[in-house]
Amino acid sequence: MIKKLTEEAIAFLKILIQTQSFSKEEEPTALLIEEWFITRNIPFQRQGNNIWAYNKHFDESKPTILLNSHHDTVKPNKNYTRNPFEAKEEDGKLYGLGSNDAGGCLVALMSTFFYFYEREHMAYNFVIAPTAEEEISGLEGIKSIVDQFKNVEFAIVGEPTLLDIAIAEKGLMVLDITVKGTAGHAAHRFDDQPIYNALPVIEWIKNYDFPKISEQLGKIKMTISQINAGSQHNVVPGELKLVVDCRITDAYQNKEVFEIVKKAIGSEKVIVEPRSFRLNSSKIDPNHPVVKAGIAMGKNTYGSPTLSDQTNLTCPSLKMGPGDSNRSHSADEFIYLREIGEGIETYIELLENIL
Repeated sequence: MIKKLTEEAIAFLKILIQTQSFSKEEEPTALLIEEWFITRNIPFQRQGNNIWAYNKHFDESKPTILLNSHHDTVKPNKNYTRNPFEAKEEDGKLYGLGSNDAGGCLVALMSTFFYFYEREHMAYNFVIAPTAEEEISGLEGIKSIVDQFKNVEFAIVGEPTLLDIAIAEKGLMVLDITVKGTAGHAAHRFDDQPIYNALPVIEWIKNYDFPKISEQLGKIKMTISQINAGSQHNVVPGELKLVVDCRITDAYQNKEVFEIVKKAIGSEKVIVEPRSFRLNSSKIDPNHPVVKAGIAMGKNTYGSPTLSDQTNLTCPSLKMGPGDSNRSHSADEFIYLREIGEGIETYIELLENIL
C-alpha cells in the first residue's frame, strides 16, 4: 500500500506544482485538494482556501492529532533557470515551485491521513488541514480556522526538515525604528544628524545579547534588514528609518522583547514600533509521547530558526517533513522523489507507535 500511496502522492504533487498558488491566490489548488477528497469519498469542510477533514470513525471522547501543511507558495525568484511551473523529473529529483516547500510534506501528510482514514479503535482521531497563506503568515490561513478543530492534543506541521523533528521554532517580530534629527544643508555642521544619531542604535542592536538563552533555540537574533534615509547628496535628512528582524526564542514572549528594546534605545528621537506581537515561538515538550516515539525511531530533535504555521496554533506542535529547508525559496527548487516515499513511511511509523 505504501508504494501505491507514494505513486499517487507524486502524481498529485506534480499537478500542484503545475498550478499557480501564490499566497492569497490559492483558489486553483484548493479546488484540486477538494477533488482529492471527493475522489476518495472523504467528507471535508472548507473556509476560504483552507480545507479540513476528519477520520471516518471520529470519536469525540478521544483526543485529536492535527496534520497540517500549506498549499501556497512564494513567487519564484529571478534566478530560476527552469520553468517553475513545470513538474519535471530528472536524476531522481522532482523540480518545480513548491515541490520542497511544502508540496512534498503536504502530499505525504494527506497520504498518511488516507492510510489511517478508515481504521477503527485508535487512541487518537485525525484531522488533516491543507491550508493557505502560510508563506505570509496571513490572517486567512490556518489562523482563521484553528478554533474549529475538535479536541486537538497536538499537531504535526509538515515542513521540510529532512524528516528530523523540530520540537521548537523561533518566533518573529519586525520592528520599525525611526531615528529623528535636524534637517538642513549638508554644507553646514549639524550635531543633531539622524544618520549619526542612528549609529549607537545600530551598535546596540548588533551587540546586545538577551540574558535568557533557550535550551533548544539558543539566543534571540536581531538583524537590521533595511535602512533608509535621505533623498539627495546636499540635504541632511530629518529622519532615518530602520527595519529590524527579530527571531525570538521560547525564553521570551514577543512583547517582552519589544519592551526591552524600547527601554534600551527608545527616546524622543528614537521611536520603536512593533508591526505585530502575534508570531510567537512554538514548542512541544521533549518528553511528549510523539517526540519520544520519533527519538526511538532514530530521529534527531532540534530547534528551528524558521517560522511556520506552528505560530498560529494553540496546541503543542512539532515540525517534520520530507525535503530540506535549505532548498526552500531557492531557484530551481526540487525534492528528491525518494524523500516523498520516505516521508509517508516515516509519518505512518511515527503515528503507529502512539496509536
